Amino acid sequence: MKRNFLFAALLSVFTVSVANADILERNRIITKEQLPTEAKQFIDKHFAGSKISYIKEEHDFLEKTFEVVFSDASKVEFSRDGVWKEIDCRNAQVPSAVVPDEIERYIAEHYGDKKILQIERDRYDYEVRTSNRLELTFDKNLNIIDIDD
Repeated sequence: MKRNFLFAALLSVFTVSVANADILERNRIITKEQLPTEAKQFIDKHFAGSKISYIKEEHDFLEKTFEVVFSDASKVEFSRDGVWKEIDCRNAQVPSAVVPDEIERYIAEHYGDKKILQIERDRYDYEVRTSNRLELTFDKNLNIIDIDD
């Protein structure tokens, strides 16, 4: 009897957890008009000539993000307020206007004509991937802290 009660309780907890996970992790396709204003302005300014393939609104446990994917497979991820978090241009160069000058200078000085293909930022650092496949990490003060080849 005790074992049946324990099994039923565990099954109930598991069922509720799965149901809540579905609610908290919902994704949906949206239009450009549904993006935050700052994200729309960013796209208009830095990706004006690019055709949008789709835009996905993603809800993870406590975070809401927007992923804009272009027809050339480039993508930009935005936070809930429309601030860019990650730009991945695959084989094209990340728009220079969004890369901090210190990072651009460092790459030009140390790696010459290599292009920045991807940049990601969070509260602590910037991570950059270049056309020669180096991954560079800069702290919030834009000092180089790691190089991974």
